[in-house]
Amino acid sequence: MSDKNWKAIETRIRDEVDRNFDEQIDYLAEIVRFPSVRGAEHTLQDFLAADMHERGLAVDRWQIRVEDIEGMEGFSPVSVSYDNAFNVVGTHRASTRKGRSLILNGHIDVVPEGPLDMWTHPPYEPHIEDGWMYGRGAGDMKAGVAEMIYALEAVRRLGYRPAADVFVQTVVEEECTGNGALACVQRGYRADAALIPEPMDNTLLSAQVGVIWFQVQLRGHPVHAKDAGTGANAIEAAYPLMQALRELERQWNLPEHKHPAFDGVDHPINLNIGIIRGGDWASSVPAWCNFDVRVSLYPGQNLADIRAQIEDCIAQAARENAFLSKIPPKVIYNGFQAPGYVVPESANEAIECLKQAHLSIYQQELRQVALTGTSDARCLGGPHSHMPVLEYGPTAENTHGFDERVNIESIRKNTQAIALFIANWCQLEDH
Repeated sequence: MSDKNWKAIETRIRDEVDRNFDEQIDYLAEIVRFPSVRGAEHTLQDFLAADMHERGLAVDRWQIRVEDIEGMEGFSPVSVSYDNAFNVVGTHRASTRKGRSLILNGHIDVVPEGPLDMWTHPPYEPHIEDGWMYGRGAGDMKAGVAEMIYALEAVRRLGYRPAADVFVQTVVEEECTGNGALACVQRGYRADAALIPEPMDNTLLSAQVGVIWFQVQLRGHPVHAKDAGTGANAIEAAYPLMQALRELERQWNLPEHKHPAFDGVDHPINLNIGIIRGGDWASSVPAWCNFDVRVSLYPGQNLADIRAQIEDCIAQAARENAFLSKIPPKVIYNGFQAPGYVVPESANEAIECLKQAHLSIYQQELRQVALTGTSDARCLGGPHSHMPVLEYGPTAENTHGFDERVNIESIRKNTQAIALFIANWCQLEDH
């Protein structure tokens, strides 16, 4: 295709995204209304499967089975039912296949909304104000799901089709295991590249940390509160263990331990005590306490080694406690057991293609950044597929917090850039 013809197509694609943009925002609002927290994603997946079918894609909707994926590297253990855990993939098959194939992947699960009275507006009633859409999941990452669907739609409505196979994946469990994306790999979906439109503030992922979830279980000795001094308070016994874990986090963030990909990041390894539960009665010394922790690790670090350091840290702190030395705490792993990930050199060709699209829309160079969270990039680009994975998406704020929001103008520009990337990477054929 000549430069002149390509410039004309670029202009038409940008204009087509603009023409459909109000519809796209309405679509985003519609999918935000689904409260797709863990275990309740299936109704949104039903909606998306029907929508992809109407858009002319061949739809594959299946229930994830733990036994299919538990032997794969990257699998994270679960203790919840997968009865409602469904993935959806919409497939476009090209006639000529002269271009390069592509996976567009987005997760539709969202984190719990927390106390409703701390939201300015109800979390599942999307609200637009001052150029932002508010709502749980609006930014992380239903805006990205709408982007990938409407980027492909812009190409189709212009009378073109990608000249390579394209797989539109909406997956579950990104927020806690990554098993949804891993199930797509297990099912055989592969492409020359994958793009995940996570809320990256218009930047491109260069690396991300790994994540481990674990629970510490303590047992105490219950007595009546009037005799509290003769019992053992399991909740209070948790405090020194938490302090020991904080010291371990500090050591992992020392400059001599930092991974080169995170040289410009001040505090890449973050430990979060996210849940604590314990006790049964206000007037009884608590007999039990469990607290749940999320901690990150660097790319290249071995999960088993990090788990051993965590267990040694807790065991040492317990030995220094008169009660816990007699009833040692247990460490249970459930949820993320995710290694870190660095975008490989094999992605360079796809990166250059996306950089061209970004430059065309934003009139500035695309920056690459290291992420102190994790995502499904590690699953799609992992040892079972080795696909080049690009993670690139809109501007969002307060993700996982109250009044989560996504910038509408960034959605528009991102959709244009992704549509140009599809046209260039996959090439085009007549509809």
